[in-house]
Amino acid sequence: MSLKVNEVFGAVGEVLTETQKKRGVLIHAFQQIQEEHNYIPEEELHKLSKNLDIPLSDVLSTATFYKQFYFTPRGKKIVRVCTGTACHVRGASKVLDKIKDEFTIQEGETTPDLSMTLETVGCIGCCGLAPVATINEDIVGEIDMKKIDGIIEDIKK
Repeated sequence: MSLKVNEVFGAVGEVLTETQKKRGVLIHAFQQIQEEHNYIPEEELHKLSKNLDIPLSDVLSTATFYKQFYFTPRGKKIVRVCTGTACHVRGASKVLDKIKDEFTIQEGETTPDLSMTLETVGCIGCCGLAPVATINEDIVGEIDMKKIDGIIEDIKK
């Protein structure tokens, strides 16, 4: 990784200590690593610790503080099923159960072939379309048992 600390901070860098500058690039570095690998491999955290001369424990505590960073391989498609009140009342559990059964995984798991990761979320913000799920960034609403078969086929592609 070739982050140039002084280029990232510009004039502000003149008042920061070298240690503050190095720590200040951690989040950006985590984002780059995760973008490249679709998660943050442990060996990348070791390299980052060594390259920035920051203790591994500090790198790990910073990385694990944020929910946006993942430390196990994730699927090509991230399927998030809303389990908020409106979705729950309108059958989200049936949608979730059908996907879990079809792919033989539980919430928070990834298929062995890394094709899909299944997650649940408290609210997607489309309550009028309940039950709702997202496939990567695409929102799918008004999911019924007829529509779920097409969604499963899309996930498998």
